[in-house]
Parts: sequence; C-alpha cells; structure tokens
Amino acid sequence: MSNNRERDLVLAPNEYAFISDQTKGNVITYVGPYKTSMANTDQPVFFNKKNKTFDACSLEEAIKTFATAPEGWYIVLKNPSINGKQPQVGTSNTSSELQIGRKVNLPGPCFFSLWPGQMAQITEGHHLRSNEYLIVRVYEEEQARKNWDNAVMTPQNTNPENIGEEGKTGEINAEELSMGQLLVIHGNNVSFYIPPTGVEVLKDKTGNYVRKAVTLERLEYCILLDEDGNKRYVKGPAVVFPQPTERFVEKQGSRKFKAIELNENSGIYVKVIAPYTENEQTYKVGDELFITGKDQMIYYPGPEHALVKYGEQEIYHAVAIPHGEGRYFLNRNTGKIGLQKGPCMFLPDPREAVIVRRILTPKQTKLWFPGNEEALIYNNRLQEISDRQQEKLLQDKTKKKGKIPPIQQKQALIDMELSADEETAIEGIMSNTFDRKNDMTKPRMLTLNNKYEGAVTIDLWTGYAVLVTSKTGERKVIAGPQTYLLEYDETLQGVELSTGTPKTDDQTLRTVYLRVLNNKVSDVIRAETKDFCDIDISVSYRVNFTGDKDKWFNVENYVKFLTDHLRSVLRNSLKQFTVSDFYANGIAIVRDLILGERAEDGKRKGWLFQENGMHIYEVEVLGLKILDKDIERLLFQTKHHEIRKNIELSNRQKELVFTKEVEGLNQEMAVTKSETHQINLELEKVEIAKAMEVELAKIDSDFKTKKEALEAQLKEQQQQLEINRLRLEQEKENQSLQLETAQHLLEQRLQGLKAEVDAVVKKAAAISPDLIAALQAFGDKALAEKMAETMAPLSIIGGKSVVDVFANLVKGTKLERVLNLAIEDKEDNATLGNE
Repeated sequence: MSNNRERDLVLAPNEYAFISDQTKGNVITYVGPYKTSMANTDQPVFFNKKNKTFDACSLEEAIKTFATAPEGWYIVLKNPSINGKQPQVGTSNTSSELQIGRKVNLPGPCFFSLWPGQMAQITEGHHLRSNEYLIVRVYEEEQARKNWDNAVMTPQNTNPENIGEEGKTGEINAEELSMGQLLVIHGNNVSFYIPPTGVEVLKDKTGNYVRKAVTLERLEYCILLDEDGNKRYVKGPAVVFPQPTERFVEKQGSRKFKAIELNENSGIYVKVIAPYTENEQTYKVGDELFITGKDQMIYYPGPEHALVKYGEQEIYHAVAIPHGEGRYFLNRNTGKIGLQKGPCMFLPDPREAVIVRRILTPKQTKLWFPGNEEALIYNNRLQEISDRQQEKLLQDKTKKKGKIPPIQQKQALIDMELSADEETAIEGIMSNTFDRKNDMTKPRMLTLNNKYEGAVTIDLWTGYAVLVTSKTGERKVIAGPQTYLLEYDETLQGVELSTGTPKTDDQTLRTVYLRVLNNKVSDVIRAETKDFCDIDISVSYRVNFTGDKDKWFNVENYVKFLTDHLRSVLRNSLKQFTVSDFYANGIAIVRDLILGERAEDGKRKGWLFQENGMHIYEVEVLGLKILDKDIERLLFQTKHHEIRKNIELSNRQKELVFTKEVEGLNQEMAVTKSETHQINLELEKVEIAKAMEVELAKIDSDFKTKKEALEAQLKEQQQQLEINRLRLEQEKENQSLQLETAQHLLEQRLQGLKAEVDAVVKKAAAISPDLIAALQAFGDKALAEKMAETMAPLSIIGGKSVVDVFANLVKGTKLERVLNLAIEDKEDNATLGNE
C-alpha cells in the first residue's frame, strides 16, 4: 500500500477515483482530467455495493470510468445528491450530502462520475414490438406521480392513435398511483419506453425485461389465471396482454392451445363447474355434457366447463365396426353389457356407455382358435395386464381406507371403478379437467391382433405392384404410386425371387412386392466359345413390366425364369465365335443379341417375355472373363503385340498425313505468295499507268492554264496600252488646251499690265527716275512670279524647269535681266545656307 500512496494519481477524461484521507476519514472524489501526488495518509478505496463499505484497494483498482448512458439508454442512480449535482470535472470534490435509500432514473445521453456511496445501473431502453409488453412497479408513489409525464414513451407506428384505449398505459391517472402498484406497458401502443423516477421495470423469471405477449391465430386460444383464482379465456385471432395480476397457463412450455375440432363421429365429455345459460337453456353446477360435432364443430373451452378425461383420452372417437364384426359396451347405469353389430360408426355416450373388451381364458382360446398361438399369447398378455391393474387398485384402496377383508375385495374393485368423482380436478392444457381412472374401460373384448382393428393399408411406391386375391376368387394387380386398403377377405399373393450371382434356387427371397419399373437383375453366364474356351459374362438387365397387368404375376420366380432363358440364348450364340473374336466384340454381340440391332431411329426393341409381360429394355455387360489363364495370357500377348503394331502403324500413318498436310500447306503457301506477288506487280503497273495519266493530265492542265493566263495577260496588256495611249492623247489634249488657255491668259495679263504700265507711266511722268526704276523692278518681279506659277504645268510636260521655260519665254525682253538677277540671288543664298 505504501508504494501505491507514493505514486502520482493521474486521471484521464471520463475517469474518477475515491481517495480516503486516513487522518480525517473523508473520502474525496478526484475527477479527470486531473493529476495529483498521493500523500502518505491518502488511501485509494472503492465502494463495496454488497457490504455498503469503502474497502481499500490499489491505485489502479480505485480508478473507475464515468457512468455513461448513450441515446436510448438510462441510468438508475441510487442515493442521489440532495442538490442533484455530480462531482465537478477536472478537480477534487469533497463528499456531498446524499439522499440515502432513494433512486432516480436518468435517461441518456448523460455521463458523470459518482459520489462516494452512490450506485449506478446502466440499462438499455426497452424496445417493444407490437406483441411484447413490460410490467412496471411503482416503488415510490410521490416521485412516480411527480415524474409520470417525464417517462420516455414513443408511440408504436403500427397503432399510434390507440394510446389511451381502455386498459392501456395512456389512460392511467398519475394522481392515483400507489406504492407497489403494477402496470402493464403494451407494445401495440408503445414502441420504446424508459421509466420515470419512482417507477421500475420488473424482470421475468428468465431475467428479461421485455415479455412476449401471446399471438393467437384462428382456432387458437389461451388461458390467463388471476391471483383471485379466476381464469380468463381469450380466442384468436388476437394479441393477448395479461393484466398485472394475471399469468398465462402453460403446459409443456406452450401458452396457446388449439381449439378442439369435432365431427359427427367425435365428441368431448365435460362437467359444468359454474352455472350458465346458453341457447335459452340453463345449466347448473354438476351437470355433465357430451358435446359432439353434431352440436358444435369447433369447441373452445370456457370457465364454465371442466374436461373429464379417462387417462390421457380427451376426445372420444367413434369406432368403425365393419360388416360381420361387433363391439361390446357396458351401460354404466344398469351394468348391462350389450352388443353393437356392424356395419356402423359407433360413438358411445361416455355418460352412459363404455366400450369393453372380453378376455378369453386359455382354454377358450385353444378351443375356439385351434393352432393360433398368436391369439393365445395375446389373450394371456391382456390377462396379465388386467391382474396387475386390479392388484394396484387394491393396494391404492388399502392405503386410503386400511386393509379390506378378502370377501370385500371384489366389491371394492367395483366401487373404485365407478367412483370416478373421487379424483381431484387438475389443470389441463385446454380447461379445467377431471382426471378419472380408466379402469372402467379395462379390456373386455377379444383382440387377436392390432391389424384386425382397422383396414390393412398398402402404400405402393412408384415402380412397385402387388397381386391382391380374395376368398371369392377375385384377382387384381395394383400398381403404384397409390395407397390401397385391403378388403376384409383380401390377401396379398407372394412371389419368390432368386438371389445371389449367378442366380440360383438355393437362396430365394419371399415378397409380395413386385418391382415393375426400372428393375435391375444381375447375373453371371458361363459359356463356351467355338474354340472350346470357357468365358464368364457378367451382365445386368434393366427390366420393365409392360402390357396386361394381370400377367405380371404369372411367373412365380421371374428372376430365375429370365436368367435361365437368356443363359441358354447366350451360350448358343457364343458357340459361333472364337475366343479372340468374342473377347474383342463381346459387349456389342451380347447387346445386339438381347436388345436387337438399332433401328433407323437409333432405338433397340429389347427382349419381351410374353408369359408375364417382362421387357428387357437395356443390358449392361459388366465384364468378360476367360477362365483359362494360359489362353487369356496368350490372347493378351497377341492383343498387346497387335496393339503395339497398330499404334506404330497409326503413328506412321499420322506422320505421313502430317507430312502431306505440311507439304501441301507449304505448296499452297508458295503458290499463294507467288500469286500475291504477281497481283502486287499488276497492281503496281496499274498504279504507275494511273500516275502517268494523272501527271499528263496535270501537265496539260498547267499548259492550258498558263496559255490561257498568257493570252489573258496579252489581252490585258494590249488593253492597257490602248488605255495608256488614249490617256496620253487625252492628257496631251488637256495640256494643249491648258497651254493655249495659259497663253491667252498671259497675253491678257500682259495686255493688262501693259495698259497699267502705260497708265502708270502717264501718271508718273513727274516721278523721279529712281522711283520708276524701283517700281519697274517690283513689277518685273511680280510678273515673273505670276508667270512662273502659270508656266509650272508647261515645264512638267516639257521635262524642263519652270525657270528654263520662263527664260525661253521672256528671252529678248526686259524681264530676262530681272530673271537672271533673281537666279543669281537664289544661288547665292543656297551657297550661304550650305556653308
């Protein structure tokens, strides 16, 4: 413990631990995530739920996980805190004051650590199907009333509108809840349930919370027993939920029972245990009724009836009495034994009549049925059973009333047989019952064998037949599949079948059943060949019986009949073959001999025996065995040598065929390749010719195109030359016109200027010569500018500058000097500019 106290306490999230302070006695709750160092006085403890004490433990054992309830679960918390709070996460918590002895139900999702002294039980919410239910109990009425509406109760989708029906959970008044009250939560109304605080769900005897209701189909019912002793019978179809104080009556693990089906030849014996009225008829307690199918075809037990049984007999059935037979019956009221003769269906009323058996003494049996040991043994056995029953009855009676004098023993037996009312009523599977001794029906009737109590039934399977004969001489064959009931005087005719291989008469099988379909007969035939060699032939015949059914049983031992005849046939046929020939083709020989050769449709006709309709439709040769070992060895050696040579020959033939095929394929490949090459050359020639044609066509097309282009270009150039000529002529005419126009304008200008000069001269006669020279120079300069401007088009046409044209024009005039001076000034200015 010291080691544990010295260690650090490290708590992860969702973990807590109780640590006891040994100096003060306090228990502190540490809640993760948290880490602390343990002092020497700190002791890890855990709460012992059984002893309600804090026991010391190791540090690892003290660490616990939170009480966690996910969605759909709930926590039953015992000893909750007064303030309703749980220890705080991530710190140490001193103890809180608890409500000791109380418990609360907390539905999920929730998780928390516990205070010291608290206990938590995590339980899954209760999912209910429509045929399931819960039983809940109020353990604290004040909390139940307060929290009743806090219960988690999900309506069942299949029947959500029925919550609140009579007797269901929704109708409960919370104010009327009381301590210890039991309630039933029905699954056909609630699909999910978590109880509120103050209410707990009870477990059944197997430890399950959810209980199964009883689903009744038609013709089914169940019985519910209340705590007050009353029973409730419920008929199907229904889903039966018990009341809180009820429980289902069970027998052999079953809680539901079948209704009793009755017919005109069956009935039940009941006793009235409670008064009731039905169909305007009143029944009082103690009345006994025998209800048959004539009165009620389907019987459901009720609380008013108790079933009277003798032993295990519940339903009384009529006895079929055939013609020529009878049954004894005892009248319980008068003690008279009567005889009921057949044919009839005899259903005695158990209130008055009981069928009895008559046991014959050994002397009577030997006298009436001489040589019938079976009847003697059977009657002796019945007598022994009767003696033991009487002895047991006397012992039981002695134990109850003391010893009985021998003189009174016989009367005591009679009293016990008739005092059925002394038996105590016990609970049965269908209703209240009176279980009575069956000594009233002790054997009083001769019974030779069980087979004489009903018709003999023959169940014939597919492929089998029997021969039925009667004492009147009638004879008929019955073939399966079917069930045949033998008449009282009918018997089955037997046949004998040889067994073993080969088939012999030493061991035969006696039977009444003849297999007429897919029968299989095996045999071994020893025969001699043409060269006196013995061979054993193992065969298996497939046999059907066809044609008239009355012939099938004409041969008592059809196996011996078949094998003997075919042995003779095969032996005679084998004498015609040598051992080597037969051994090589024996199977085909045997099949062709027995089944015949194949017809055009591929079928064989088989072998038909007219005597009994037996048809062999298939034969299997299982083996051919040569009895002489030397001959067999020589034959095998010869065959081996022959097989070896045949294999070598076959291999050479295969090689030759292979070589021929290979060479033929090579030749075909060469021819094919040559033909392919020739075809490729022809195709290449064709392609070259086509290519040449294409090239020639392209050249011709290009030539024509270029020729047409040149012709078009020539025409275009000619047209262009003509256009240029016309344009030049037009320009020449235009220039001539402009020159003439300019000449006329110049002349006009000169005339105007001359007129102006003359006018000026006339006006400026009084002006000094210098002024005149200046004006003249100015006029000459202006004239020169105007003429240069006018002469520009002429200089362009003539290919000369304007100055040259103007110089030629004014040559010999006064303007020539002015023009020369202007040219010189211009050249001087250009030279100065370049410098």
